[in-house]
Amino acid sequence: MKVLVGLSGGVDSAVTAALLKKRGCRVAGVTMSLWRGGRYRGGEKDACFGPGEKEDIAAAAEVCRVLDIPHAVIDCSEAYERLVVEYFRSEYLAGRTPNPCVRCNGAVKFGLLPRLAKAAGMGFERFATGHYARLIPGPDRMRLHSGKDGNRDQAYFLHRLGQEQLRTGLMPLGEFDKRRVRDMAREFGLPVHDRPDSQDFYSGDHRELLKVGAGRGRIVHTSGRCLGWHGGFWNFTVGQRKGLKISHPTPLYVVEIDPGRNVVVVGGADAATSRALTAGDVNWVSIPPPKSEFSAGIKVRSSGRVVPCRVVPGEGGFRAGFPDGIFGVAPGQSAVLYQGDMVLGGGVIASAE
Repeated sequence: MKVLVGLSGGVDSAVTAALLKKRGCRVAGVTMSLWRGGRYRGGEKDACFGPGEKEDIAAAAEVCRVLDIPHAVIDCSEAYERLVVEYFRSEYLAGRTPNPCVRCNGAVKFGLLPRLAKAAGMGFERFATGHYARLIPGPDRMRLHSGKDGNRDQAYFLHRLGQEQLRTGLMPLGEFDKRRVRDMAREFGLPVHDRPDSQDFYSGDHRELLKVGAGRGRIVHTSGRCLGWHGGFWNFTVGQRKGLKISHPTPLYVVEIDPGRNVVVVGGADAATSRALTAGDVNWVSIPPPKSEFSAGIKVRSSGRVVPCRVVPGEGGFRAGFPDGIFGVAPGQSAVLYQGDMVLGGGVIASAE
């Protein structure tokens, strides 16, 4: 079987390539080029998008040399700017908190990249990545499951994949935990075995991507009282506590962002806790679109916990109620539904109550 592996320059995708070659697959590696120098400054953080990309590409090429497999670099920078960076910018400036990794996986990493690879003559049957998730065939469709490492639920970031992407995908790391993956990297003699994980979307200050200056506005308590001033509502997300720079006898959290009035609303923990949300732009990944109310688990941030909820599906979206409450439900983030460790689907949070 001919397999194309998306190589980031990190340990996870490198071990994916090594495992598949060991299993007898004919493996080739491909790396996305996303950064175009001079457009943004970037920074020094380990991130998917930044000037450190040259080192990442060099690391991926060295992995392929060690494994004796072909390697190609494909320029996806213009599409990434249009599909991910502009989305990131527009969402923040609308007062929402975007999830660029979810957008990138569906549109670029599992979409544009393999299409461009085929157009460049890189024939392959399956496309593999180093995600900690599992693809399990069901009776009528492929199903997306969390990886066995409970500390790394990367299936959350993959809920927008379509059935064709799942059918042709491979994610062998879903059966392992991170410690074992690093051990395997050493056993395979991979030079990236001790490279740090990428923790951020952008290597610099995200405000640079927004192309905005200062935007002085009021910080208002839920009671209506003005407590202070902010330098731009795009610096905040619902549930945030740090960076408010106001004094108050009790802890305060961002409750709402109102870009129209240039106001950041703050309140206590109770005010920042929601018991229902509405999501739109939904993709049902492991099941057909449901027609009636059902029970599920819901997660509203990748690092959050799965909370029991009751789901009412609607046209292109759903409403989920969770009586125990979830803190910091931020419009723009992804609400992902689970049944056990299977991802049912997910959508973009439109509002919370």
